[in-house]
Amino acid sequence: MSTRTRYWLMKSEPGDFSIDDLARVGTEPWTGVRNYQARNFMKDGMQVGDGVLFYHSNTQVPGIYGIARVASTPYPDPTQFQKTSKYFDPKATPEQPRWFLVDVAFERKLAGGIALDTIRQHAEQLGEDFALIRKGTRLSVLPVSAAQWKLLLSLETP
Repeated sequence: MSTRTRYWLMKSEPGDFSIDDLARVGTEPWTGVRNYQARNFMKDGMQVGDGVLFYHSNTQVPGIYGIARVASTPYPDPTQFQKTSKYFDPKATPEQPRWFLVDVAFERKLAGGIALDTIRQHAEQLGEDFALIRKGTRLSVLPVSAAQWKLLLSLETP
C-alpha cells in the first residue's frame, strides 16, 4: 500500500458525535458505519496519518467543522457484536466480522466552519468526482483529492 497521505471526508451528526466531542476525547473509534462502500474506504483505503475533514450532517448548517487524522489501522467495529447496540449485526461474528473502523484523532476546529452552501458555490472547481455535492451520494465516508482538500481548507473563514 502507498505511503502517501490520503484525504477523506467523514460525516457525523453533531447530536451523536461532534467535532467538540472529538476535541474533548482526543481520539475516537469511528463506529457505526453500515454501508459497504464507506466500510471499504476505511478498511482498504485509509492509512494512519491520512487527513480527515470532519463534516456535521443533519444539522441547521451542515458543513466541515474540523480536521482530524486517521489514528489507527482498520479493525473490526465492536458494536456489530453488541446485541444492545443500534449497530448490532446478527450476521457478524468475531471470527468473520462484517464491519470495520478506524480511530480518528482530533487536530483542530475550523474557525468559522465551511458551510455546505459555500462548498456548493465551488462545485466547478471541486470537480465532478467530489461526491459530497454529487446528487444521490449519501455516503458517510468519502475520498477527497489533495487538490480538493487544499481548495476546501482555503474556504475557511476566520
